[in-house]
Amino acid sequence: GQVFFVHNRVKTLPEITALIKRVCPDVDVAMAHGQMEADHLEETLLEFINKKHDVLVSTNIIETGLDIPNANTIMINQANQFGLSDLHQLRGRVGRSNKKAFCYLFTPPLSTLTQEARKRLQTIEEFTDLGSGFDIAMRDLDIRGAGNLLGGEQSGFISDIGYETYQKILEEAIQELKESDFKDLFKEQMERDRKYVQDVQIDSDVEMLIPDEYVSNIDERLRLYTELDNIESEEGIMKFAQNLVDRFGPLPNVVEELFDGLRLRWIARSLGFDRVTLRNAVLRCYFHKNAQSAYYESAVFGKLIKILGTQSRVLDVQLKQSATRLILIKEKIRSMKTARLFLVSLQDLIENETAKNA
Repeated sequence: GQVFFVHNRVKTLPEITALIKRVCPDVDVAMAHGQMEADHLEETLLEFINKKHDVLVSTNIIETGLDIPNANTIMINQANQFGLSDLHQLRGRVGRSNKKAFCYLFTPPLSTLTQEARKRLQTIEEFTDLGSGFDIAMRDLDIRGAGNLLGGEQSGFISDIGYETYQKILEEAIQELKESDFKDLFKEQMERDRKYVQDVQIDSDVEMLIPDEYVSNIDERLRLYTELDNIESEEGIMKFAQNLVDRFGPLPNVVEELFDGLRLRWIARSLGFDRVTLRNAVLRCYFHKNAQSAYYESAVFGKLIKILGTQSRVLDVQLKQSATRLILIKEKIRSMKTARLFLVSLQDLIENETAKNA
């Protein structure tokens, strides 16, 4: 097949063309951009269509209205500087026949890119199926935002998702900004409050719930779950538990497990875990999913890693690195209470380390 090489800077396009010719001397390379004479541009494109050239180095003028079935590879230079719609349209220039198509995005190191640029690249990588244009458009709307938060132009789904959920999403967005764009400004506050994780996902095969036979009314159970989710202190749990006992009788063990799951969530959040799983007596704690988070520069993370590195045998734990996450693994954990006590012991070790340094 033939290759499109997209470089969206007319001024440096000749340099890129020369570079490709130098690196690949046996490849026939042509150049095209919108500032060329119309006749010359048309002639170049016709020659490329007729397979006279192997590579066409161009700006994004090839984005729409160009159908060359033999072109099956596109390379986009400085892809981080393109919008999502541009990337989607450019990618659509290849794969227009029965030949397998390839799209390569060239960028500087991801750590140097803006958060929006990383999200755009992740989106174009995630949605590759035929007809995924709508999904990309919705993600683009999510990245760029829509409407005015407080003004009359406000748009969105607040009426559908409810005010409380909207507030939660808004808090998560503010937290994300504190950890990324404004992390230097909020560094002391984040270190003091330890609010690097907004919420913790608990996944377990241990039964923890309010049983149907304990609270038979579905609406009442949902209300109790919502109330429990908003509790942030041990005093709140004791008050909630007393209220249950007064109304429905002695607490079943699965409700006690539910309380321990809530306590586990608080401790996991303070340690920087955003997901905790307990299955087949194996506890897995997943560190913050955002690799750019200020959490990884915090004293909490530094001390925790030091403790796990020096006392892994004593604690009987493992640290594993998956494709995207750092995971802490502890075996022989058979209940939410045991899991909570283990994380409490880690928390105590961190506090001892802090006191020692002070």
